[in-house]
Amino acid sequence: MAALDGLSQMLSGLAFAGFACVALWLFLRPRVRMAALIPAPRLLALAAGSSALWAAAMMAFTPGAPQAVLVQALRDLAMLAWLGTTFWPPDAPMSRPLRLILTMLWTICVLTLLLGAAAFWRGGAAAEPWMGPTLTFAAMVVATGGLVIVDAGTRHGARLRMPVMAVAGGFAMLWAYQLNVELIGALTGKKASTLIALIPAVALLTIPTYVVAAMDVGRERMRLSRPAATRTLVLLGVAAYLILIALTVAIARAAGGDYAELAQAISLIALLGAAALMIASARSRAWLSVMISKHFFEHRYDYRAEWMRFTATLAQGAQGHGDGDDRNLYRRVARALAELTGSPGALLMTPGAGGGFRIAEQWHWPGDIAEDATLSLRSAFMLQETQHIVELDAERRGPEGQDLAIPAWLLADNRAWVAVPLLHFQRMIAIAVLHRPAVSRALDWEDLDVLRIAGQQAASYIAESQSQQALSEARRFDEFNRRFAFIMHDIKNLASQIGLLARNAERHADNPAFRADMTQTLKISAGRLSDLLVRLAPRGRGSSAEPGRVLIEPILKEVAAEARPRRELFVGCQAGLAAWADPDSLRRIVGHLVANAIDASNADLPVQVVAVVERGRVRIDVIDQGCGMTREFIRDELFKPFASTKDNGFGLGAFEALQLVEAMNGAIEVVSEPGKGSNFTLWLPLADAHDGAAMDAQMMKAGRT
Repeated sequence: MAALDGLSQMLSGLAFAGFACVALWLFLRPRVRMAALIPAPRLLALAAGSSALWAAAMMAFTPGAPQAVLVQALRDLAMLAWLGTTFWPPDAPMSRPLRLILTMLWTICVLTLLLGAAAFWRGGAAAEPWMGPTLTFAAMVVATGGLVIVDAGTRHGARLRMPVMAVAGGFAMLWAYQLNVELIGALTGKKASTLIALIPAVALLTIPTYVVAAMDVGRERMRLSRPAATRTLVLLGVAAYLILIALTVAIARAAGGDYAELAQAISLIALLGAAALMIASARSRAWLSVMISKHFFEHRYDYRAEWMRFTATLAQGAQGHGDGDDRNLYRRVARALAELTGSPGALLMTPGAGGGFRIAEQWHWPGDIAEDATLSLRSAFMLQETQHIVELDAERRGPEGQDLAIPAWLLADNRAWVAVPLLHFQRMIAIAVLHRPAVSRALDWEDLDVLRIAGQQAASYIAESQSQQALSEARRFDEFNRRFAFIMHDIKNLASQIGLLARNAERHADNPAFRADMTQTLKISAGRLSDLLVRLAPRGRGSSAEPGRVLIEPILKEVAAEARPRRELFVGCQAGLAAWADPDSLRRIVGHLVANAIDASNADLPVQVVAVVERGRVRIDVIDQGCGMTREFIRDELFKPFASTKDNGFGLGAFEALQLVEAMNGAIEVVSEPGKGSNFTLWLPLADAHDGAAMDAQMMKAGRT
């Protein structure tokens, strides 16, 4: 024991000499140079000087003595002052909870110094029996609070140089060591003499951080990761729990009786109950996560980790790896957005073949979804134009801003929390509906920014997938064109054969045998031509002209005139109605819809074409009372290429019409029931709105120039 005391005294002397030299060196360094390297150089020198006094007190009274603990309060006060000034300069003020903690620690240090100095001044060594536990308890509280300040400071001051962060780490090492020493003593009932004697050695390990911080090295930044910071908080929580147990046991021992064992049993039961609650209840874990993120972290999201996980989820299965769910892009998108916000499930809605957005996929959404759960084109247009992320609880409370026409089925489902539009170059690719998390909360600016950027990233993946599908269809068209070339070659051969037959007929027309052969040849050629016509498809869509201002009424009258030999049309058009479109493409689209309506209805049933303005867009309805179509056919086959219900159809008309209208930034909506007819609605941009937007853009450009 004497040898250990001698070693401790020697280490205290070395610590005193080291801190004294460092403090003197820091005071003598040029102020301008020090100010460029350290935010508060004089306070760092003061911290080194107070540490030298503390080391001198340990050398004179041994480590752990009340006199050394009293001087330690002066050291802690200087260290806290440097931490507060360094990590929270005037341009980056400290949050209110941290300011309260720091003020409380400063107050404890000052009171400890004043009361301890007064007690020793009046009572001398006689004050030690009651002052020792008081000073020790105050030092434990300051050490615990100091660790909290260091943790918050290292996350807030990531802009600082690494050596400056290392000084704060040295402070944390001192406080953590002393806190553990005192906790061991409180739990065991006797002082950890060996560990107390080695406190000067721990102090010696922190001296190099002062030197390196004052040198022009280590300009790299350092930031604790969120998992490391969370573990630090957990350790601090464990330390606080141990302190509470130690205090409870100490009070129970002072009271006498069997209260100490009872206090230990109650504390253990409380700990096991809290642990079981956190393990068994997902809601409790979610609540704890929200509270930690809200009160201990500057930002709600660990952006680096969340973005890596989000991107990995989207890319999972893209190369053919993983199970069936992983290969489903829509499900991966729903899962990635849900995991980003802690939602237990999500729905993904994509444009439906009959108009509007329909549920294409879901991830862990409890219960069944109604088949008619759709989002109308009107709502989709509003979301696309405003790019608004909809907090559905706000919509349920009533219209507080712009009416987004959210469907009733979505508002009635309280599980639905947020609707996120997935935009790709101002075009809405899909809509994600997120399930309400276990601990519901209102969205803030950080949630909105994250969801907006994540939605754009997910939309780019979906757009790329759709481009791949379009490329596959283009390859099918290429194969069709090659087949068309083969057919043209056969037609050329037939034409040559018929031409030769016509030339021979001029010389052998009177020969009965030749006439019989000619008749048979013509029948065979006609049959072959009929077979070739069955194999032919409509001519491919050429490149459309640039869109412009187009009056709707003249085009409707032209279509009605062309269809008059087959059926008289009822045409109604709002006066002066104009769309921003390609006139040839529009004529082909309306003509195709009218022809389909005539084919689908009896000769005595009317076909109507009506054009009006609705919600800032041109709406053209082609209405018939014919045979109608099933929902399955509209959803799965109507707008797919090479699919047709006609015996001699090629399945390219509706597909071509949809491609043409989408190229003009429009849409087609279909409402139909078997036996009740069909209503094809064509939506196009309004020419007046487009002209106004173009004029505003020109005025803004002129203002900038």
